[in-house]
Amino acid sequence: MQRKKHTTAKQRYKKTESTLIRLNKYISNSGICSRRKADDYIKAGFVTVDGKKITNVGIKVERSALVTFKGKEINSEKKIYILLNKPKDTVTTAKDTHGRKTVLEIFGDKIPQRIYPIGRLDRNTTGVLLLTNDGEITKKLIHPSSKIPKIYLVILDKPLTKNDLISIGSGLQLDDGFIQVDKINFLDDNDKKKIGIEIHSGRKRIIRRIFKHLDYKVVNLDRTLFAGLTKKNVQRGKYRFLTEKEVSYLHRLKGKK
Repeated sequence: MQRKKHTTAKQRYKKTESTLIRLNKYISNSGICSRRKADDYIKAGFVTVDGKKITNVGIKVERSALVTFKGKEINSEKKIYILLNKPKDTVTTAKDTHGRKTVLEIFGDKIPQRIYPIGRLDRNTTGVLLLTNDGEITKKLIHPSSKIPKIYLVILDKPLTKNDLISIGSGLQLDDGFIQVDKINFLDDNDKKKIGIEIHSGRKRIIRRIFKHLDYKVVNLDRTLFAGLTKKNVQRGKYRFLTEKEVSYLHRLKGKK
């Protein structure tokens, strides 16, 4: 009979310690403030842990504890914001039942936090894709009321006529309702297959469906701007972290009225 292994006191201590975090670090990781400032907030009585007001700055709490700051629930995981220049043949889901490569596989184990895409780009659409673990900013940027601008470079299978360009600019009635782009224009007077288009709608595959409605096929679709951010200096399939200034900009961002 195989003997049951016993956990030593030291092992139990390590296991317990790994689930604990200093309260000021928990608050700091949430992105609210520095650890030193967190101590001030704790002393002032702005913090509760599992429903109890805490004023002792030296305590440690379980990482799974319910911590609130000024009545609002916070999370100990440090917020990160990433701009990926999405390559073709990748899907913007955490897992894919068809075995296709997901954008999260690009990061491997380099990002310890659990991140997710802000909105979606279809499998063969390339370009600017933001990823984060900040649920608040995600909700803000994808909510229809925010009307966050997006700019795409479209390459068609045949030249777009002037009349069709005007029709798209004026608005089209699709199966799921009326759609009007914010701006549309030819990018090259000598190549009417290349189109620049700005739109704030987040409806599924909307760019491809606009052109399909007029009997054009989108050969390449690249998002060059999202929420004021571009893929400048970020090669296809590569990524960078947003700067503090860019994150601040996203939090202040207001969409089109």
